[in-house]
Amino acid sequence: MSCEHLICAQCAGPVAEARCPVCRAAKSDLHHHTHGISIPQVVLLLLLALAVAIAVQHLAH
Repeated sequence: MSCEHLICAQCAGPVAEARCPVCRAAKSDLHHHTHGISIPQVVLLLLLALAVAIAVQHLAH
């Protein structure tokens, strides 16, 4: 979603122009992107990798 066509309920201006604190907060929230994966996803992937390693080791013996 982009803020190009959104209208602020506080000041009735385009959110993209960030005229008031509400616009600025909405624009910031919309343009806040995280790159990569989050900590819970890393933990889940590590646990999954550990489970696979244990299963492979168990099957090898």
